[in-house]
Amino acid sequence: MKLSLVTLLGTKLDTDVYGVTLPTKAGEISVYQGHEALITLAKPGIIAVRYKKHDSDKQIDYFATSGGVVEIEPDAVKVLVDEADHGDDIIESESKAALERALKLKTNAKNQIELEDAGQLVDRHAVRLKVAGLRRHKRR
Repeated sequence: MKLSLVTLLGTKLDTDVYGVTLPTKAGEISVYQGHEALITLAKPGIIAVRYKKHDSDKQIDYFATSGGVVEIEPDAVKVLVDEADHGDDIIESESKAALERALKLKTNAKNQIELEDAGQLVDRHAVRLKVAGLRRHKRR
């Protein structure tokens, strides 16, 4: 099955995969060859990619993504998001510091707009921190 992961900055991934797990508004779904056609909204979260059927869990790649759109065909998955960061590109200490700053912004928000903006930052950095942790665990 072909997986295309496209961000505002260009294509992050365009390759054959065995399966992919995606965060959608309806919940997390796993997609394999022959999946029923579907178009759905992606929420910020983690995309997990298994390239070959017998790959170990240590060979799974993880991407921290923002929300977007997912189009599933029986032989292809297209994911269109604002950003997607591979686990190897995330520095855990920086993500932790950014999450702490975002939490402080949320606590000090003076109106609904500031609260929503801070909430989005909290979600983004929490996902990035989780992917960084998965990468660390994968390397052990």
